Amino acid sequence: MRDFAGTPGTLTGLALRLSQCVFAAGSITAMTTTTSFFDFTAFCYLIASMGLQVIWSFGLALLDAYALVKKKALHNTVMLSLFVVGDWVTAILSLAAASASAGVTVLYFHDLGNCDFVGECQKYQMLDC
Repeated sequence: MRDFAGTPGTLTGLALRLSQCVFAAGSITAMTTTTSFFDFTAFCYLIASMGLQVIWSFGLALLDAYALVKKKALHNTVMLSLFVVGDWVTAILSLAAASASAGVTVLYFHDLGNCDFVGECQKYQMLDC
């Protein structure tokens, strides 16, 4: 099998997994620094989803680093299937959590018409409430 950019066990694969981990951790940090974030269950689901993404990406980054150090190819069919299914599951969970959070945000700040969280609206650039 040919080494494509981003495949498991390559340097670009390691860089992509580390960037996934860093961006998921950054999103958790941005979400938890607000004062009223934990008042909404959908937002807590988003944090849990991003936490799972951090764990999954960091684990695969460690596996990529191990493969690079030992100069082993991770092109085993079972391993690649595990990567694909795991990435698919974390992607679906992240999409569902982001959609739920966006729905709650639209409901509370736009549809109900009362924006009691003026500081939060300005922090996330939701100035139309």
